[in-house]
Amino acid sequence: MTSYDPLLEGLNPAQREAVESIEGPVLVVAGPGSGKTRVITHRIAYLVRKWHISPYRILAVTFTNRAAGEMKERLSRLVGSRIDRLSVGTFHAFCAGLLRREGSHIGLDPSFTIYDDDDQVQLLKEAMAQVNIDSKQYPVRAIQGAISRSKSLVLDAASYASNCEGFFEEQVSKVYEKYDALIRRSQALDFDDLLLRSVQLLSKNPDVLERYQRRYQHILIDEFQDTNVAQYMLAKLLAGQYRNICVVGDADQSIYGWRHADIRNILGFQKDFPEARSIVLGENYRSTGNIVEAAQKVISANNLRIHKELWTSKEEGPPVVVPETHDEEEEDQFVISEVERLGRIEGASLGDCAVMYRVNAQSRALEEACLRYGARYKLVGGVRFYQRKEVKDLIAYLRLIGNPQDDVSLVRAINVPRRGIGTKSMDDLSRWAISRGTSLYAALESLNGDPQEDDSLRRSLSSRAAAQMTAFLALVQELAEESSRLDVVALIDRVLERTSYREYVTEHYDLPDERWENIMELRRAAEEFKDEEPPQGLTLLLERLALVADADNYEESADSLTLITLHQAKGLEFPVVFMVGMEEGLLPHFRSLDDTGQLEEERRLCYVGMTRAKDRLYMLRAFRRRFAGGYGPSLPSRFLQEVPASIWEPQAPAVPRRTISEGVQSSSWEPSMAEPTGDAPALPGLSPGDKVRHPTFGEGMVVSCTPSAGDNEVTVAFVGTGVKRLLQSLARLEKLE
Repeated sequence: MTSYDPLLEGLNPAQREAVESIEGPVLVVAGPGSGKTRVITHRIAYLVRKWHISPYRILAVTFTNRAAGEMKERLSRLVGSRIDRLSVGTFHAFCAGLLRREGSHIGLDPSFTIYDDDDQVQLLKEAMAQVNIDSKQYPVRAIQGAISRSKSLVLDAASYASNCEGFFEEQVSKVYEKYDALIRRSQALDFDDLLLRSVQLLSKNPDVLERYQRRYQHILIDEFQDTNVAQYMLAKLLAGQYRNICVVGDADQSIYGWRHADIRNILGFQKDFPEARSIVLGENYRSTGNIVEAAQKVISANNLRIHKELWTSKEEGPPVVVPETHDEEEEDQFVISEVERLGRIEGASLGDCAVMYRVNAQSRALEEACLRYGARYKLVGGVRFYQRKEVKDLIAYLRLIGNPQDDVSLVRAINVPRRGIGTKSMDDLSRWAISRGTSLYAALESLNGDPQEDDSLRRSLSSRAAAQMTAFLALVQELAEESSRLDVVALIDRVLERTSYREYVTEHYDLPDERWENIMELRRAAEEFKDEEPPQGLTLLLERLALVADADNYEESADSLTLITLHQAKGLEFPVVFMVGMEEGLLPHFRSLDDTGQLEEERRLCYVGMTRAKDRLYMLRAFRRRFAGGYGPSLPSRFLQEVPASIWEPQAPAVPRRTISEGVQSSSWEPSMAEPTGDAPALPGLSPGDKVRHPTFGEGMVVSCTPSAGDNEVTVAFVGTGVKRLLQSLARLEKLE
């Protein structure tokens, strides 16, 4: 007879198997709403309470700080204070800690700065300038993406250079090499470096690897479908000795390919670990029967997946509603009026409802509608708190105090408040540092050196600029000295006092009171580290600020309608979900239409959106839409056609239609809605949905062909330039195979 264990109470058979399977590799395929967080926390508690595994021997990796915090909170209720010794956090947080402790083995200073996206772009621009690569010809974001992808594949600058093919990659290689030199000089790492350098550390130092393999006898990874090559390599290195690795994920929810997540990690896990046990969590506890069935039908059209059937014992619920509107204005009007109706009839609050969309640009019309109709709303993913100018000003000072070699922070801080150090003086400072292969801080220090040794920098500067630079240097040195004895909150107060920052904000920023309150909010965030021994509190605060992600900032609100992208909605749930813009070119996005892999990721994104809904799901499409600089007809998303007709309810516009193109008036889902009408011939060899190229507008997709004054009017949605109407006789369109 099996003894009773409260940790297993309330678990279904699959969940229980996942909790009890503690030896060897385990793949838990967890469908949306299947209780995976409960499984992970109960599995850890089971290891600690049932098998007496020390929390010190367990590593749990999540993909957001928020998820890590929730996991710790649940575990503290299950196992108490013992959980304090558990390592739980994101890959980046784990790597940051690892490199601060062990980075000296690969030449890293433990006080390294972590650069965010803006810092990285600024340094890349400097690198491009130094190797004479024009940022207009080669956009910095394209260079950044290529370097980021190479790092996710564990290719450092030298490895990338030896493997690059083609002219663009050669240019990237030049920038990568210079960027790497600059970021090393600044004693800094970007997010991708945290992973790359951790893999290098463990791969090149067997003694360090063995020590961490012995420590982490049990490894759990959540959201495994979102790992990239570097993250998976790190996990395999750590699990190499005991092989007690449990990965939890769902290939059907892999939506971060653009961030270099590799779905092959989860699809190939059992090849890397042939002895792995596979457990499927298929019961959905979140959504109604109709929502689950609709989502299952949509995702089943994908080929690149681990087969599973999502099901629920919940009631069928209302059908999936598919409203058709004239344009995005009517679409937004429908959303607001339906939210109001649900509140009036069913008692739903604004906080119960979320509007989800594919691209950020769609939020503008939604925000305007909310303002027009007086609906309170919350835009997720707006200007992040830690990206606000006044907050970044203060962070720049704190980073410079912790790491004087940080060039990016020095450039930001040196004229806050304004000191009259102009662009020419900063260029002179930068040239001097580059010529000697040193940091900007070291260049400033040279101004106080022996003039007989090297006074070339001082001679190139005006006396005022030199005086202001040396005064700034003295300020930073003074603050750095004080950081060794002041707690981090007192240090922040000291920085604000010595820079007269409140007066600066009042004189130079709009909404000064609001901006000062943001500074005070940063000060409150530092309170958590007040009791840490100086300067450790500063190091921990800066690391926390650097690793905060968008998803960590989401807070539920009972009185606000949530506006959120489908990517940001991952991991959230709402009683009522409106998915707007269900049209070809939006969802799926234009960029995916000629790539099977990307198209499958778009379908997974649709699936993620659908499975956020608990009780009601609306999937809206408009006949016409303003998008990417154009305004024209649109085709319904192919994903709508995959929803079974028996469980969705079409809803026509509630007001008389405005005048729209004959080619898009039909409410049918069939492609014929966009075909030519009358006697005008179709463009030879061309039909709606075809990819074409125009000599001026570039590549696009044919939306419709309609008769127009004895000619054929072809409507094409072009990538980057929007929807255009062209005459057949003049268009010079080339069909792409």
